[in-house]
Amino acid sequence: MNSSDFPRPVLIPVNGVELEVFEAGRHNAGRPLVLCHGWPEHAYSWRYQVPALVEAGYHVIVPNQRGYGNSSRPTEVTDYDIEHLAGDLIALLDHYGYDDATFVGHDWGAFVVWGLTLLHPDRVNKVINLSLPYQDRGEQPWIEFMEAVLGGDFYFVHFNRQPGVADAVFEDNTFRFLRNLYRKNEPPREPQPGMALIDLARAETPLGEPLMSDSELAVFVSAFESTGFTGSVNWYRNLDRNWHLLAEVDPIIQQPALMIYGDRDAIARAENLTEFVPNVEVVNLDCGHWIQQERPDETNQAILNWLERQDAT
Repeated sequence: MNSSDFPRPVLIPVNGVELEVFEAGRHNAGRPLVLCHGWPEHAYSWRYQVPALVEAGYHVIVPNQRGYGNSSRPTEVTDYDIEHLAGDLIALLDHYGYDDATFVGHDWGAFVVWGLTLLHPDRVNKVINLSLPYQDRGEQPWIEFMEAVLGGDFYFVHFNRQPGVADAVFEDNTFRFLRNLYRKNEPPREPQPGMALIDLARAETPLGEPLMSDSELAVFVSAFESTGFTGSVNWYRNLDRNWHLLAEVDPIIQQPALMIYGDRDAIARAENLTEFVPNVEVVNLDCGHWIQQERPDETNQAILNWLERQDAT
């Protein structure tokens, strides 16, 4: 898709920041769908979903969340915790005059949508998440748990324990990092010592096949060359804070939910998904992590078929 076909953005003041928002289908007012991107991505990650959802009768709202694109990038790390990220989306609903909406998330966007639904259940009518299933709190803060199980080089842990190190590597050659990251049909790899994402960012030759065209990749590269990576990586630096913030919240998602997995995604599935999301339907697609970009037609079909069934009940 040509980037000129994507909606033009507007800056909307919400929750003490400004969000760059791409909107389509305003003539479908009353049926809002909010699409939440992952890391390290951009609203443009949803370029293949927006036209299909508008055609199906939805008012589609696609923010660059704080830390991304032309949205605000606060300097305080705690300004990227789940209360702030969820608060941005609630304020966005208020801006458009909606009591609630269907929220769709991929990767980190899915984490935000799960958290938003826990914190503000009355503002979410349906949940659709890709790649990242519901993460129950467990008995130990998330980064502490990951460090014990996966070690200090696991990228979640590294981002927290060595702040700024990975950010600088990613920014040293943003094109190379994103070119190497946005791939499909990658061969299996044996785990190597060191921090995998830093090694990936420095690799001269990418594995697998390109996920997107050069012109599409240029949209992401341009955005991150402008912003750097620290704002977006600060989301990771709030995981243990989020664990504490969600301590007193009812952990059960009661809303109807659709969970879309990629069969070759490295992110683990949740064995206990139905325990915490009892009204969930699961769809598996033959793809890797970048589900809606690698399999856009199948993703759109899965989302629209599920929404149609929900509307019929």
